Amino acid sequence: MFVRYIIRTSAPQLSRGLATHAGPAVAVPATLHLKSGQSFHGKSFGAPRSIYGETVFSTSITSYTESMTDPSYRGQILVFTTPMIGNYGVPHNVAPYDSQDVGVILESKKIEAAAVVVSDVAEKFSHYKAVESLADWCKRHNVPAITGVDTRAITRLLRDQGTTLGRLAVGDDAALPSPQPEEYWDPSKENLVDQVSTKVPYELNPTGSIKIAVLDFGAKANILRALVRRDAAITVLPWNYDFNSIRDQYDGLFLTNGPGDPGHCMEAALKLRRTLQEWNKPVFGICMGHQIIGMAAGLDAYRMTFGNRGHNQPVLALASAGSIKAGRVYVTSQNHQYALKLQDPFPQGWEPFFINCNDSSVEGIKSTTESGKKVWGVQFHPESAGGPLDTIEMFTDFVTECKLHKAQMAGTADSIVEEIPVAPRVAVAASA
Repeated sequence: MFVRYIIRTSAPQLSRGLATHAGPAVAVPATLHLKSGQSFHGKSFGAPRSIYGETVFSTSITSYTESMTDPSYRGQILVFTTPMIGNYGVPHNVAPYDSQDVGVILESKKIEAAAVVVSDVAEKFSHYKAVESLADWCKRHNVPAITGVDTRAITRLLRDQGTTLGRLAVGDDAALPSPQPEEYWDPSKENLVDQVSTKVPYELNPTGSIKIAVLDFGAKANILRALVRRDAAITVLPWNYDFNSIRDQYDGLFLTNGPGDPGHCMEAALKLRRTLQEWNKPVFGICMGHQIIGMAAGLDAYRMTFGNRGHNQPVLALASAGSIKAGRVYVTSQNHQYALKLQDPFPQGWEPFFINCNDSSVEGIKSTTESGKKVWGVQFHPESAGGPLDTIEMFTDFVTECKLHKAQMAGTADSIVEEIPVAPRVAVAASA
């Protein structure tokens, strides 16, 4: 104990890996109300304020910091099914801007979830990279949170009745009656993508060997990190940017994940439709980006009952492409409420790529060999963060195709295109 005391007082940086730190001791009441009529009483461990949101659950066991900073959770009250959350604290969320990283350690600069619900928050944490507790982190970002509730019961309700609007009432508000049905705020009615997408273009890793344009619908940082680590120079664009006006500058186009209803992004889908018709370079989309590709191809998107959120979703590959082999099951990380409808026949030039082994929902689409295109979209997250790395090589496949296409085009005259204004490199992923 004496040694630990000396280390803690004389070298705080070193003590992070050797000591645990106590969380808050004062109990403030909190209540989670669901629009369907149920209420769950516990205590607050986050910011002392009440909020409305869409109540969803995640089955992820680890990586709560990555989940909470994922812009796809914008406007959502996130229920963790894992009983204890917060045991390894929160790291310092700053990284360099170079060929290996993109400015942040986690998935964005701040907590994007509207609120957090856990069964048992860890009042002590221990990890060599941790600098603060989950409770202190939530307070610093003004995010309310509740612990001491039966998350098993909440999860069963959400699975049976579907994703439900909710209110987390904190402090004096916790004793008030449940809100009236018309008082609940529905985030899906708003264009959440527009709230989290970058407002101005910016560059990362400008010395990379190929140039990739990224349409930002609410990008997780690990998507950008996966690209720059594969030697791509990337330009991140607002979600509704007219890529067609500058497309000849680039070797490929990437569409990121994002929150909410893809129907709010029809403007982007219509612009992408023109791109797919007139442009023959590789295109890759993840999550919301996958849905935008599907809508541009002529498919419809629909709202799922409770969506898929977690790091253990099995998907079956229906076709082979690059590192993906038809007939193999891959375990994936997911976070989505909407999906593309499976229809027969599929739009001409397109085919299903993946299907979910649990609910048979569409998990991916791709252009056919006969179409002459190189376009893929997947509903899951190959970049994980957190989750399995079963499909991480899809980024390598995409970058390789971009390099091959660039090599094939070598020697041709460059098109005269509009120059794109680019801001200095800034922190990534849903700066709000």
